[in-house]
Amino acid sequence: MTYDKPVERKVTAAAAGSYLGLLATLTVLQTVSADLDLIAWLPDWLESMAIPLLPGLITWVSGYKAKHTARPDLPLDQR
Repeated sequence: MTYDKPVERKVTAAAAGSYLGLLATLTVLQTVSADLDLIAWLPDWLESMAIPLLPGLITWVSGYKAKHTARPDLPLDQR
């Protein structure tokens, strides 16, 4: 099956943001693996949520900020 429509810029930006956010998180974790006090000042329940929030936040921001891909094949009232 071939797909001839381009991937929307927002999807590409969000995917790239997710990858780069996770890469940055993993890099930080590898660099400071011996420093267990990096997020120790946070409450215990928030420590487990802090790391996964970064890629999600970067994905949301990059998808929000990316421009919408124009669809010239749609009628003007649907663009």
